[in-house]
Amino acid sequence: MLSQLFKTFANCLKIPELRSRILFTALVLIVARLIAMTPVPGLDGSELARYFAEQTEKQNAGNSIVALYSLFTGGAIENCAVGALGIMPYISATIIIQLLSAVIPGLNKLAREEGGRAKIIAYGRYLTVLLCLGQGFVMALGWQHPESTFPGFTGKLVLVENEWLYRIQTTIILTTGTLLLMWLGEQVTERGVGNGVSLIIMIGILARLPSALRSIWMLFFPEEGVARTVNWMYGVFLLLLLVAVVAAVVMITQGQRKIPVQYAQRAVGRKVYSGGTSYMPLRVNYTGVMPVIFAQAILMFPGMIFQKLGEVYKLPFLSTVGSLFSQASWFYIMAEALMILFFSYFWVATQFNELQVADDLKKYGGYIPGVRPGAATSDFLHRTMSRITFAGGMFLVIIALIPTLMTRYLKLDYGITQFFGGTSMLITVGVLLDTMRQMESFLLMRHYDGFLKKGRVKGRF
Repeated sequence: MLSQLFKTFANCLKIPELRSRILFTALVLIVARLIAMTPVPGLDGSELARYFAEQTEKQNAGNSIVALYSLFTGGAIENCAVGALGIMPYISATIIIQLLSAVIPGLNKLAREEGGRAKIIAYGRYLTVLLCLGQGFVMALGWQHPESTFPGFTGKLVLVENEWLYRIQTTIILTTGTLLLMWLGEQVTERGVGNGVSLIIMIGILARLPSALRSIWMLFFPEEGVARTVNWMYGVFLLLLLVAVVAAVVMITQGQRKIPVQYAQRAVGRKVYSGGTSYMPLRVNYTGVMPVIFAQAILMFPGMIFQKLGEVYKLPFLSTVGSLFSQASWFYIMAEALMILFFSYFWVATQFNELQVADDLKKYGGYIPGVRPGAATSDFLHRTMSRITFAGGMFLVIIALIPTLMTRYLKLDYGITQFFGGTSMLITVGVLLDTMRQMESFLLMRHYDGFLKKGRVKGRF
């Protein structure tokens, strides 16, 4: 199997176009990492990086919205880097535009018109600039007053005396960094391999892998004078769990429910189109990683707000309520599970329009065997998608809770457990599968075998 894999990668380099695309993608990802490590002028990021390292050792790295944001920026926020905002404002703007298109008839109509898609993308870019300016200014204030943003931090980050000069300068630099990452991602999508924005997020997540491997190594081979608390059976368990989680993510990500569709013979002008049998693929994990991101991001805010109110007004009750939203509490675990299920159905409801699908089938002479065209087809698709969404949502719940449960019961650092599930695993596996599909299409066009012996990725149809 490994020899076949190495042979396939060697074949990738034999195709001039694919080789140039791979090299271009690699260079862009290197530039993206440089952006995540270049500090903003006027800021000292070494103190903040040391603080995050201490929080990781205390297993508190995953307990704040700042840490979650840092995950998607590849550690840029803790380095006070130019790319501290990351690509998330662009993704947020794209999601907002998609949701608005589902509820605003004008945007929905524009998305279906010729040339309307380009306008929708332009609106997303304009909204990205606005989000960057707002988030960049808030982040500049957070760095200016780190004691309120990072609990327990006592150092000083800002080196500029004029506070308004610092705020304006930092906001502009952070906005520019995000727009540069957005442009680089679009260039990779057009001239490279894979989805550029997703690859930039993935490379930021994988940037933490060396630190996680070092932490695992220290578990089994601690420093001199430190007693080892685990044995080799513990390592076998972690390895088997990792393999099982990766296999499950691949299976669910590629899983589809095939709905058979029969097309009747029809005539258009003088042309007669013969009927045939096809199928409609309904993905099990239709929502991707979005419900997990929404649930985790929203649940971070109540804990921060109640904790802050409890400290300001000296009310222990509010501090107790805020502690319920800690990742170590069962209340947080149950709330996250319910919110992931809710956002799974919400995302499907806004993105999958069964009425339009039923109308399109009827317009082109297609029907599902045993189901009448029109309203009956729409109801059938609604029921089927609801059942599939429940299965996909439950899968997301299990994957999302694995890092939290491992941190709680196995006493592992969050920097290690995030690679056994959660958003890190879902994004990494999904992006790698998409990139592999694109590379395989180039190989098959040149009559080379794909990444599997039969030249097909399992789950593709």
